[in-house]
Amino acid sequence: MTAINAPRDKYNAVWIIFFILGLGTLLPWNFFMTATMYFTSRLKDPPTDLSTNVTANSTMEGVDTRNVLESKFNNVMTLCAMVPLLIFTCLNSFIHQRIPQKLRISGSLTVILVVFLLTAVFVKVDMTPMTFFTVTMIKIICINSFGAVLQGSLFGLAGLLPASYTTPIMSGQGLAGAFAAFSMICALASGSALQDSAFGYFITACVVIFLAIMSYLALPRMEFFQYYTESNRSRPSEDEENKLDFLKNAEKRPVVSLMDDEAKPSVSVINIFKQIWVMALSVCFIFTVTIGTFPAVTVDVKSTVANGGGWDMYFIPVSCFLLFNTMDWAGRSLTAVCMWPGKDSLWLPVLVGLRVVFIPLFMLCNVQPRYYLPVWFSHDAWYIIFMIFFSFSNGYLASLCMCFGPKKVPQHEAETAGAIMAFFLSLGLALGAAVSFAFRAMI
Repeated sequence: MTAINAPRDKYNAVWIIFFILGLGTLLPWNFFMTATMYFTSRLKDPPTDLSTNVTANSTMEGVDTRNVLESKFNNVMTLCAMVPLLIFTCLNSFIHQRIPQKLRISGSLTVILVVFLLTAVFVKVDMTPMTFFTVTMIKIICINSFGAVLQGSLFGLAGLLPASYTTPIMSGQGLAGAFAAFSMICALASGSALQDSAFGYFITACVVIFLAIMSYLALPRMEFFQYYTESNRSRPSEDEENKLDFLKNAEKRPVVSLMDDEAKPSVSVINIFKQIWVMALSVCFIFTVTIGTFPAVTVDVKSTVANGGGWDMYFIPVSCFLLFNTMDWAGRSLTAVCMWPGKDSLWLPVLVGLRVVFIPLFMLCNVQPRYYLPVWFSHDAWYIIFMIFFSFSNGYLASLCMCFGPKKVPQHEAETAGAIMAFFLSLGLALGAAVSFAFRAMI
């Protein structure tokens, strides 16, 4: 069978399925991240007459009235998300050879669906703050662990199809955050109580994950998908092809000594890293800065324009989460038509390094509560401007690095280079989660 005889993807059904699956990979984490308002509301200490008076006086004096669980929630949440993501991204490279692809993808989606169903149920269940905090962190660990397996398996599945079928996965991932933020805004706009809004919010996530499961189950029935999977099965593996080539050309090659054979260059992770270390460290640094600041610092910025009005409730969902994810998606999309600077240009690592300026800029916004640093950028407009450049540069520069990394090595080393880049991306996420504690404590 050849590509010329390949059937057409009718109605772009396979493309749409991969888009939905891409949406399902990052949607769970984004739904948890944008629901911080609900989670922190469940962590407040039970009110008493004495604490009410103290809280009122403390608020007037600008003192932090949150308990430890409230103040550390965003940092611990990010850490519990990114460390399992890093670990299971590495483990996936080993377990994919031992666990069937169908079980990895459908099983991961099913576990994520169950976690969201439990989250929706727990909205209606009374718990102590400590119990609720612990249960929430366990759910976040589960979601990101299985999400890492799902993401790695999905990209492997897309590798069986033409190269263009990786695009819908990236597009779906790019829109996951914006969809989650928009869903939260709709839940708030419904006018319901915060817990009722959260229930509808998590049920929406369940519907999307269920749709992803149904889409994956329908995928093997697509003629277009069947053609490429059968072609891949009938094609000799890379090791078998190498053995066949060796046997066919054995008589044509001159006899070499064992020393000469051992001296032949082979695919080496260290040698590949030496060629792509600039791109690898750049993408690591990009996400260290991003996750170190967002959402641990950015989510605590308070509006100075709202004065207790409706904008106060929508300020973080719109200016933080929706704006970040929309501009991040725009930055990723721009790389499809513009890839400046080039892969060998010094401007790329320079621009990546300059993103460190966003850390003090956000710290000097109206982050509350604060103890050490002054507020230099109190107006909401400053925060919005910083967020636009912060999120757009994250999407654009990260996409450039991920595209350029495999292109800096020979073709037969590109797959290994891509795996190295994915590892350093996950490493950046984990490092960002770790330093977020320090960034928030410095304010």
